Amino acid sequence: METKERIARRVAQEVKPGMLVNLGIGLPSMVANYISEEDGVFFQAENGVIGLGARPPEGMEDVNLTDAGGGFVTAVPGAASIDSAMSFGLIRGGHLDMTVLGGLQVDAAGRLANWMVPGKMVPGMGGAMDLVSGAKRVVVAMQHSARGASKIVQDCSLPLTSLRRVDLIVTELAVIAPRDDGLHLLERGPGVDVDAILSATDARLIVADDVPEMQLA
Repeated sequence: METKERIARRVAQEVKPGMLVNLGIGLPSMVANYISEEDGVFFQAENGVIGLGARPPEGMEDVNLTDAGGGFVTAVPGAASIDSAMSFGLIRGGHLDMTVLGGLQVDAAGRLANWMVPGKMVPGMGGAMDLVSGAKRVVVAMQHSARGASKIVQDCSLPLTSLRRVDLIVTELAVIAPRDDGLHLLERGPGVDVDAILSATDARLIVADDVPEMQLA
């Protein structure tokens, strides 16, 4: 199983029937592939779509149906298109049950950094500031390291997206919950031991005596 698929499958377990969920671009958008339409979950994108489905088969793309990152998507029965004012009204008004975002860094206090300097060929702010501040639950889905450096750090060197603490971090190596006293290691990736996670993590982790292995359907 590929790294990104492993992360997306684990995050999908956090999505409950009937939820209204925003998926960020890139890896987070893969979560929709592992949610059954029977669960009645509605995925929302900042560009004004409620009811996103999985990526369409090759050759079936519709140029008028994309997510916030411009990626092709499908629409589930009951889907709706809305304007930006309504879309961000849902986000800022606290109506989203969950948002799943990618990350560049998360610090020891659980604060997310997922953008860089505007005008460069790197990620911009997008709607992340509103999403982290407005969604009821914030899940970060990202790879554990980048270019050999941990993305879970003691202090973020990149601009913070929000001062709010995220609720859960899911990587290919671990599931981590930021809490008042620090970052708690809840699960370890398949075949990954605790020592490997600690050595790959810059921030201090709080580890229980028994850390279960991540279960992927």
